[in-house]
Amino acid sequence: MLPLKINDHILTWGARTYVMGILNITPDSFSGDGLLVAPSGLKACMDQARRFVTAGVDILDIGGESTRPGSQPVNAETENQRVIPVIQQIAAEFPAMLISIDTYKASVAEKALHAGAQIVNDVWGLRADPNLAQVIAHHHVPVILMHNRSKPANAQVQANLGGRYVGMEYIDLLRDINNELLESVDLALAAGIPAEHIILDPGIGFGKTVEQNLELLNRVDEIRKLGYPVLLGPSRKSFIGFTLDLPPDQRLEGTAAAIAVGIVRGADIVRVHDVEFMLRVVRMTDAIVRK
Repeated sequence: MLPLKINDHILTWGARTYVMGILNITPDSFSGDGLLVAPSGLKACMDQARRFVTAGVDILDIGGESTRPGSQPVNAETENQRVIPVIQQIAAEFPAMLISIDTYKASVAEKALHAGAQIVNDVWGLRADPNLAQVIAHHHVPVILMHNRSKPANAQVQANLGGRYVGMEYIDLLRDINNELLESVDLALAAGIPAEHIILDPGIGFGKTVEQNLELLNRVDEIRKLGYPVLLGPSRKSFIGFTLDLPPDQRLEGTAAAIAVGIVRGADIVRVHDVEFMLRVVRMTDAIVRK
C-alpha cells in the first residue's frame, strides 16, 4: 500500500500503528465522555484536545452526532454548531495536528474541511448522503469508509451496559462485510477519490451482535487483505461491556485487549477514548509485532 500524504504528514502503513483520539461534541455519547455541556463545552473540548496532543496522539476525530444504538440523529445545522468552533480552535492552536471530521453529511464535511479538518470519517461508507463523495474528492482529502448495518429495530438498550444489536443476520460475516466495504470503495473511486486516499473501518459495534463483534475483531486481517489500510474502533464499546459485564467507564482493560489483538491482526489506526493509556498499549504491541 502506498503511504498516505496529508499536508506535511506521511502515514506509512505497516511501520507503526497510528492513534486517533475521540472528541465527542455531544451531550449523549454512549461512553459517557460527551463534551457538550453548556456553558463550558468549548473549554472542555479544548482541555481534552490539549491533553491528547500532549500525550502524542496522531489524529483528533471530532464528531457532533452520537452513533450509539438507539440514539437520535441531529440535523446538519446543529452538528455544524457543535463541531465547527472546535475544529477552528484546534486548527488555530495546533496547526500541525491532523483533524478528522466524523460525519456522514456532505454539508457538515464541507464546512469542517474549510474550518481545518483534513480527513472525513463516514460511519455510513458514503451510503447516507450521495453528495459526500463529491465533497471529499473536490477537497482531495482521505476518507474513512465504515461498514454499517445499524438498524433501530435491532437495537437493545440495557441499563448500566448500554446498547447492543441483536438478531443481526449475515450469510458469511467476513465475506458480507468485505463485499459491502468494497461497494463503498466503488462509490469513492467513481467520485474521483484516489485509492490511496481510502481507509477501511470494519465497523465494530455497528449492526453486529456481541459474538459477531468478537469474531470480526479476531479476523481483521481478512479486511486488510482487501488492500487498504484499516482503522479499528473498539474503544469502550458495548461488546466489551456485555462480555465483561461492565459499564463504559470500566472498560479500559477490555479495550486494551481489543486494541492489542487488532494490531496483531493488522490494524493501522486505532480510534480510542483513553488516549494516554492506549498509546502505551499501542507502543508495546508495536514493539512486539512490528518489524
